[in-house]
Amino acid sequence: MKEKEFDLAALKKVGMIQQKQKEYFALRLRAVGGDYNSLQIKKIAEIADKYGRGELHLSTRQGIEIHNVHYSDLEKARMELETVEVYMGACGPRIRIIVACPGSVTCRWGIAETKSISKELDAKYFREDTPHKFKISVTGCPHNCAKATENDIGVMGAILPFWTQSSCTDCGLCVNICPTKAIEKKIDSNGKAEYLLLEDKCINCSICTAACPVNSWVAAEKGYNLFIGGTMGKIPRLGTLLKKVLNKEQLDTLIDKSIRYYQKNGRKKERFGHMIDRIGVEKVKGDLLNGI
Repeated sequence: MKEKEFDLAALKKVGMIQQKQKEYFALRLRAVGGDYNSLQIKKIAEIADKYGRGELHLSTRQGIEIHNVHYSDLEKARMELETVEVYMGACGPRIRIIVACPGSVTCRWGIAETKSISKELDAKYFREDTPHKFKISVTGCPHNCAKATENDIGVMGAILPFWTQSSCTDCGLCVNICPTKAIEKKIDSNGKAEYLLLEDKCINCSICTAACPVNSWVAAEKGYNLFIGGTMGKIPRLGTLLKKVLNKEQLDTLIDKSIRYYQKNGRKKERFGHMIDRIGVEKVKGDLLNGI
């Protein structure tokens, strides 16, 4: 089959990517938060044996790719994968699959339940057209295992710590383990130890609350930090912190506003972060936070 007979744009949109061997394609599969069940994994391996060369590639976005599938087998492979609810991914200028860490369900440090948020975002935005590729990550805490700061939209579980004097034994552990030195010890007018949170330094992790042996540090608020405009590639840029400790309603609103803002103002093949730098970080933040 000649290359001109391929509708490459349509195939690329659903994650069927032409290889340098022109009649062969890589099937990029859709995973939400990196999750597949065992039946799906078995079927994916079966398809790789049947239509590829028995090899699977694990992508950096927690998905699986089956390479070396002939053009004539693409539709058959797709239909067989769908029998176990494995669907095609995405490529090109649109919103890609959502990546996520395990979150609070199994991780000791996890603040946010990441998988439900990932599923919501996937259902709402997956494969929407954007000026360039658009990637979203959900990470459970500021350990940042899912690399929220390297994605166009990065959701990070967050807390605002609060110190209670009554239970504190003045062990000083919190001062020593805080990764950003955001806790200071003072002596009050009665000669008692007092521990102060420096909010401008705090990254809203749960290390102080998780490690305190007497629970003097507690989470006064729990929510999400939102980063925008992160990207790697040829011109790397870490995400800009848009706002800290958002509630779920605020988070949903700002994610939607951010995507719509990019769709309206981004130039063709311009990443979200580079658009932010072109327009101006403070200008974009002001526009997005207006009314929040």
